[in-house]
Amino acid sequence: MGFDKEEKKLIESVEKGEWRSIENLDNEINRARQSAEDTFRKDQRMNIRISKRDLNNLKIKALEEGIPYQTLVSSLIHKYLAGRLHEVQ
Repeated sequence: MGFDKEEKKLIESVEKGEWRSIENLDNEINRARQSAEDTFRKDQRMNIRISKRDLNNLKIKALEEGIPYQTLVSSLIHKYLAGRLHEVQ
């Protein structure tokens, strides 16, 4: 199996014993799991009106990504609100 440069550095670090388990590991795992579930829970509906052209382009992008277009819209909104979506200039 081939590893990239970053993966090789991580493997070396683990093999050198540089990693230590955190206290309350089970609690941290449960907290992370709950956070992930909360992030992906779709419990509200939103209706918007957009141009036919934009909707068609959105559907094309979603097809290229291999996901439903509603999922793409939800992901874009989430990334924008989390500060991880920036305009390229």
